[in-house]
Amino acid sequence: MTKPADLRSKTADELNDQLLTLKKEQFNLRFRRASGQLENTARVGQVRRDIARIKTILGERVRSSAS
Repeated sequence: MTKPADLRSKTADELNDQLLTLKKEQFNLRFRRASGQLENTARVGQVRRDIARIKTILGERVRSSAS
């Protein structure tokens, strides 16, 4: 789990890179779950929440720069 304070200290490029990595991991987890090879099912939820955290912080930055 990534803490919001850690994410806020990163640049937008770093956040986008981490977002891409998490989306790839999410795809692989979904694929392994569908084929019955996933052992740590809780990781699916963790990745989803981390993706949401990053998107939230990126959105906050866009809104704060627009106003």
